[in-house]
Amino acid sequence: MISTAHQPALVIFDCDGTLIDSQHVIVAAMTYAFESRDRVAPSREDTLSIVGLSLFEAVHRLVPDEAPDVIRSIAEDYKAAFNRLRAETGDREPLYTGARETIERLGANERSLLGIATGKSRRGVDHFLEREKFNAQFATIQTADTARSKPDPDMIHQALGETGVDAGRAVMIGDTTYDMEMGHAAGVLTVGVSWGYHDVETLRQVGADHIVDTFDELTDLLQERFSFGLSGNV
Repeated sequence: MISTAHQPALVIFDCDGTLIDSQHVIVAAMTYAFESRDRVAPSREDTLSIVGLSLFEAVHRLVPDEAPDVIRSIAEDYKAAFNRLRAETGDREPLYTGARETIERLGANERSLLGIATGKSRRGVDHFLEREKFNAQFATIQTADTARSKPDPDMIHQALGETGVDAGRAVMIGDTTYDMEMGHAAGVLTVGVSWGYHDVETLRQVGADHIVDTFDELTDLLQERFSFGLSGNV
């Protein structure tokens, strides 16, 4: 492992609710999945509350008393509906303002490495990266396909192992309590964003180290913490 003093910083982003706003497709797909199994669809608030978890865990939290085979069926219907809706609506999962500039700037900086830790499938992440032409920007990508669901720290542990970065030189950036809890369990800095799917007060209650309102604020915070050598805002 590279000595900590000479390591780049590993900046790990959540996806949905942090980099992209996918709430409309997520809610519509979950509603379809429940109704297709003759179940009452969860409210918009309840659906957004589980964004970030692996799909099986997310559905289980919505219907904890259902049998595992029913949960798996709902999850499969959700995946099919999500893919169909994404194709029909022309990718209604826009980047949040400032996300592209931040990723491109940090990705080009030799003192930072970028990572993703998300409850999305690898297929979903690959679609996102291809669509936004971000394929070369991320040094490590962790999904629910190959890691335990948030808030377990497995994704971050794998990201640190793949990049050789010490936990003290890493940060987890996300919009949910699961992101903050995962980051704390892995011993990395946690930064909550105010524009996502969990409210700021809830992020504070689970111990987010910092809360930011814009990507410019995020860049300034990372520059101060890790001395990236960036000048000016993104």
